[in-house]
Amino acid sequence: MNPNFEHLLVRAEQLIGRIESILPQPLSAPDWGAAIAWRYRKRSNGHGVLEPVRHVAAMRLSDLQEIDAQKEKIVRNTEQFVQGRPANNVLLTGARGTGKSSLVKACLNAFAAQGLRLIEVDKSDLTDLPDIVEVVAARPEKFIVFCDDLSFEEGEPGYKALKSILDGSVAAATPNVLIYATSNRRHLLPEYMKENLSYQHSEDGEVHPGEVVEEKISLSERFGLWVSFYPFSQDEYLVIVRQWLTALGVPESAIEAARAEALVWALERGSRSGRVAYQFARDFAGRHGVSTA
Repeated sequence: MNPNFEHLLVRAEQLIGRIESILPQPLSAPDWGAAIAWRYRKRSNGHGVLEPVRHVAAMRLSDLQEIDAQKEKIVRNTEQFVQGRPANNVLLTGARGTGKSSLVKACLNAFAAQGLRLIEVDKSDLTDLPDIVEVVAARPEKFIVFCDDLSFEEGEPGYKALKSILDGSVAAATPNVLIYATSNRRHLLPEYMKENLSYQHSEDGEVHPGEVVEEKISLSERFGLWVSFYPFSQDEYLVIVRQWLTALGVPESAIEAARAEALVWALERGSRSGRVAYQFARDFAGRHGVSTA
């Protein structure tokens, strides 16, 4: 064979190898025994990978106070899911720090022994949901695909991808996958005052939303279960503070003395959320020599 031709073949094979390395590759299954939760991440070369979460937050359902009604709905739906009964995709909406994400994590810990698993997906990667579903479809476990702090601006590609999945497209029709999402926006999209002008009134006074409003409502309507979370009152906030101080091992006498400090902490933060209560409890416990070991 002509040496020049052989050299050309070698160069061509090298070029093909480089091109293949940057082309999108099928999502490969991870070691499912390595963890109970995974994060879907895109590498710099654009390849998606499921990374195991080695240390899942040790959140228990009993740790979450003053959200009993919300807890009952989510636990019931999740229990139905892991038992192979019909269950719904879930949208958890409401104020920041009220326990939306913590409740999902607590459910994972509560039902992991029964085969529940979780895959966290960023909003920017929602276009890859069909690939993720395809990888887990044949598994015996039940998977929650978790999207935290979800919201969209108009025209984002993830919006249509999630809408398609929730509609039950052929690619997503698998009984071992549900979508759980949290958001501070009830309809997942920004709402503007000018959109109120699109409402139409019939002769009998009935109000009909315009096309823009209908489109924004349409995504959230595809979640079968809506669970709303609300800001805590002062008394509820103090109950949550007490619960976390107790969980961290603070003596009862010190807990009683912490009440005033907890209220000042919330005032300085401008919020009485569960997250603020937890942060205060950690600060207070640390200052009083409580060990986390």
